[in-house]
Amino acid sequence: MPDLPASGRSHLRARRWDVLVLGGALPGLVTAARLCLAGHRVLVIEEEAAARTFEPLREPFLLTGAVGPGLLAGVLRDLGVPLIELRRLEQSPLAFQVVTPEARIDVGSPTRTAEELVAWGLAKPDTAQPLLRALVRAAAAEHDAMLTAPVVRAGGFRRLGRSAAAPPSRHARGMPAEAASAPLELVPFFDAQVRALSNLAEADPGPEARARLLGAALEGGATFPSTETTLRGLLRARIRALHGEFKSLPGGFELVSADAEPGVAPARSTDLWLGRALVINVPRGLLARALREAEAPVPELVDVAEPGVRRARVHLRTRRSVIPEGMARRIIRADGKRVITISAYPASPNSDVVEVVASAVGASGDEIERAVLELMPFCEGRLVRHPTPEPRWDDDDALEDPSHNAAWPGEVEIRLASRPRVYQLPRAGLAGLGVEGDVLLGWRSAERIAADLG
Repeated sequence: MPDLPASGRSHLRARRWDVLVLGGALPGLVTAARLCLAGHRVLVIEEEAAARTFEPLREPFLLTGAVGPGLLAGVLRDLGVPLIELRRLEQSPLAFQVVTPEARIDVGSPTRTAEELVAWGLAKPDTAQPLLRALVRAAAAEHDAMLTAPVVRAGGFRRLGRSAAAPPSRHARGMPAEAASAPLELVPFFDAQVRALSNLAEADPGPEARARLLGAALEGGATFPSTETTLRGLLRARIRALHGEFKSLPGGFELVSADAEPGVAPARSTDLWLGRALVINVPRGLLARALREAEAPVPELVDVAEPGVRRARVHLRTRRSVIPEGMARRIIRADGKRVITISAYPASPNSDVVEVVASAVGASGDEIERAVLELMPFCEGRLVRHPTPEPRWDDDDALEDPSHNAAWPGEVEIRLASRPRVYQLPRAGLAGLGVEGDVLLGWRSAERIAADLG
């Protein structure tokens, strides 16, 4: 059985936790918070470049299910996030605007979205309204399924790498029948939303995930009033309040085992960080590359191919006065196959400074910046671009596709080794569900790991 190499530095001082979470991506923060709540001592280890990144650059484009009975709302409540913090989440009936060369369509409540589709000539009233109502019902069915699905399994190392086809659904789920007869003009409109909301590299989400993405947008979207509060910030604060810890790695390190426990040995340090379990919350291929660059042993369980696709992000700063009237805080810019998401955040509730975060898969930073400039014709000379660090291994924007079609509504395997206990958070398996997939993966994985730890 592939294993972690034994630590060869006997002089190191061992420091112990119950769980080490390697990487600061959203699924791992949810896992860490859930394990802390269960009474486990957790250390989250981040790459220094990732830890220094401007927080909104790592935020989801759209927060769905963040109020009422939604998945994200339920997770935050169960984690005990203070009510005063939850009240900062502002629910808007407008999720985002989809901007094409020919149209600027508000997407939110079904009634409003139907009116927009009719006004822009993309659908007739007798087509738009039934289709959107059917999407809302389909999204609700997927939401119910998310709340009850096991999502993860810890199948042991012998099962790793074998194809695992998704089990057949027991319910009439997926895209509604009305979608099959939708006007062709709506296809690029829906495709742009799916591309913007999912976390897949190049694959298309299955019909169940697609129905959830499109229908959830019709519920509107939640947002924080400024960059002073973020979802990741709430989770980090909750981890600390539950006595979890954070450490960052500025340089190289080794993955090792000592006393039958997995651990991390930072380069040029006298410490050895050990846990009863290690959770890999980064793309394993990037981790393998970082270990090679540090001339450290590469364990077989992380020696896989690097992700071939990365989402580029750009951070711009401007003044509120140059934001065009009628421009939503969230925009999906669709021009052919290129899809760019743009979010505008006030620096503080009463500030005139606006932070703009734009991202795209398959586009350069310069292309993304030009797309933003085209939407803000009066901002020339008043839109400042800030450098964005690119982590080597703790990279939220390195995107993967699930192998062998093992994606929602199937189950993903999280255990890489049993002795010592090493787990992965295979984000690609639920990437078709976007931010809800990240949250669901983190929550269910924490339940599985907590059960193993007893």
